[in-house]
Amino acid sequence: MKTLFSKPIIEKEKSRIREEVLALKNNHGITPGLSVILIGNDPASQIYTSSKGRAAEELGMKHETLTFDKSVSVEEVHQTVKKLNEDPSVHGILIQRPVPPQFKESDLIEWITPEKDVDGFHPMNIGKLHLGLPCLQPCTPTGIIRLVKHYGFPLSGKHVVIIGRSSIVGKPASALFLRENSTVTTVHSKSQRIKEICKSADILVVAAGKPHLVNSEWIKPGAIVIDVGIHRQNNKVIGDVDFEDIKEKASAITPVPKGIGPMTIMELLNNTLISAKLSQKVLEEK
Repeated sequence: MKTLFSKPIIEKEKSRIREEVLALKNNHGITPGLSVILIGNDPASQIYTSSKGRAAEELGMKHETLTFDKSVSVEEVHQTVKKLNEDPSVHGILIQRPVPPQFKESDLIEWITPEKDVDGFHPMNIGKLHLGLPCLQPCTPTGIIRLVKHYGFPLSGKHVVIIGRSSIVGKPASALFLRENSTVTTVHSKSQRIKEICKSADILVVAAGKPHLVNSEWIKPGAIVIDVGIHRQNNKVIGDVDFEDIKEKASAITPVPKGIGPMTIMELLNNTLISAKLSQKVLEEK
């Protein structure tokens, strides 16, 4: 079995992004800027935002985290996002999830202008994604595709089964695999015969949010397994897949950690770079 570590891809992408950021600075005087909004004191969210900040600065980008108390008003955060939308030095904006209950996800996804929506959640970006048009793509699904391609696995004609139908992973991953000419099946909590369907997969993407949900009974021999889950149990980080149980049956699997998680952060920074480049085109047209 081959373990699909993200590090080789990350190192290659870091080098490319760093060079392109430097070129933007030297040739156009533009430094890609990422602004993260953190509401509340969720420990995991604090870790994620600090990781994103360190990664951005390492690549020569500007970064700021704007923090708010969990009791902050919806209007105060909305006004902050509006100011960031209008700030030409900010190229990427994201609101760290989860958010307190006073916020509605249906509102949040439309606050950030599509050109700065580096999470790729805005309805306009999602619509373009499904139409196969250029857009800022959701980070985790894009990272999945990049990782599978890096390791040379063919996608055209392969049966891909995705466990989970979230707007963050499952749905956009389906669109991206279809773009690669895969045959895609999505299963979820209301699906019947889930195990049987998963056993037919050449590539199984597990984004269920349940620790060690998938074991060797769920896969066919030689399947490629992509584990998107991340959980902390007994001071250990684990995924949605029981790695030890399936490692003798799968032909390849992403580890947790050091698998899809770092790819997600890298795609976020790549989206910030893309947004900065697009802003330069707008400036040149003016």
